[in-house]
Parts: sequence; C-alpha cells; structure tokens
Amino acid sequence: MVSSINPALKGITVLIPGLLLSFTFDVFTPLVFLVFMITFTLLFSGIPIKKWLLFFSPFILLALGFAWMTMLYTSDAFAGGEHLFSVWRFEVTTGSVMVGISLALRSLCFVSLSLLFILTTDSTKFMLSLMQQLKLPPKITFGILAGYRFLPTFRYEYQVLRQAHRVRGIGRAKGIRERIYQFRRYAIPLMANAIRKAERTANAMESKGFTGSADRTHYHQMKISRKDWMFFGVINGALIITLLASYQLGYLNIFGHRFV
Repeated sequence: MVSSINPALKGITVLIPGLLLSFTFDVFTPLVFLVFMITFTLLFSGIPIKKWLLFFSPFILLALGFAWMTMLYTSDAFAGGEHLFSVWRFEVTTGSVMVGISLALRSLCFVSLSLLFILTTDSTKFMLSLMQQLKLPPKITFGILAGYRFLPTFRYEYQVLRQAHRVRGIGRAKGIRERIYQFRRYAIPLMANAIRKAERTANAMESKGFTGSADRTHYHQMKISRKDWMFFGVINGALIITLLASYQLGYLNIFGHRFV
C-alpha cells in the first residue's frame, strides 16, 4: 500500500511529475498520465473509491473553469488555428481550445498527485521523515508538529467561546462593524490561550532535554527501502514513458514548441 511508503520520498515522487507536466501544452501527455494516476490510485493506494471521488469531483468543475477562461484569454502565441466561434469580443480558435483542455488535464493531474500524497500520508511520519531523510532542523519539525496538534483544541475553544457569548445574550453579528468587533472578541482570548499553550509546550520540551540539536536519536526510525524506490520508479517511469510516447506520436508540445 502507498501509505507505507516513506513520506519524504513520496513527496519528492509526486513533486517531480507535477513540475515536468507544467511545461507541457499538449492534450495527449496529461491525459495519458491522468488515466495512469487514477488507475494506480484506485488499485494500489487503499483509498476508498467514494472518499477519493468526494475529494476529486469538485476539482473537475474547477478544471472546466480553468479551461473556459484559458480559451477566452489565450495569448497570441498559442491561439493559432482555425476560428471556431466568438464570445463577445473574444475569438476562440482550435489552438486556444487545445491549450484550455491541456490546462484542465494538467490541473487534474496535479490534483490526483496531491490526493495520492495527502490521503495516504501521516503528518507525524511526514515531519519525522523530513527531519531524518532531508535533514530539516528539529526545532522547525517539532514546532510544526506541536502547532498541528493544537489545531483541534483551537476549534474546541472557539466553539466554547461562541456558546459562552450566546449564554450571555450576545447574538450573531449583522453589520460589518459588528462583525469586526465580534472578530476581536474571539481573536483576543484565542490568541492569549495560544500564547499560554506555546509557552507551556516550550517549557515542557526544555524540561525533557530538548535542545534542538540535529545530533539526536529517534524512537521512530524512518528508513527508505527497496519498496520506496520502486514506488518512485513506477510513478516517474510512467511519466517518462508517456513523454516518450507523446514525442514519438508527434503530440509533445512544450511551451508552444511542438516536437514532430
């Protein structure tokens, strides 16, 4: 399962295709890679299909919006080809349609890569992996972890604060001025609690001997195994094969330059 892959290497693995695909402007390359990513995610990630569709579906509408706006505002360098139709003062050509579809498919590729990483990665293991494999300073790592652990408590404190205000007869804000004043009523107590929690956490870490030194032992050892490198090779190998196939078939287009 993808959830057992080293998080740091997994992040690098999904980052490389995202960067390389951003240079392609044809339809074939992102379409083929998107089909591969969807198939790979549904077969090997362990993510329930309903859960994946729940997160992925809204981005389809967003990608369609990207495609439509790109068709209307495509630069002259990419807007060549036959004239199809006009919308107000905007002329839509075959070139602008292809660029718009390409952008939409690339956006969905980025989404599929991001969901594969987000839905299969434990945040704590990810930070430990960054510290052990990519040498992120422990001060930053444990600071981020502590802040992440505080998020649920902030939400609970906010709900308690709202209920306390309602018990005292303070209703919902209606106008802009009341909303600003309400924001101040909520923000100041929450910030005060956050500062107190941060200070207590810092004192607790110092009392346990935390100095922020990179030369330290780890209870949870994050390692990179052969399975992790196989995951890296499969994802990026699929992208390389897609680029080669696109080049051989004459579809590959990088920044408007078509390789035939």
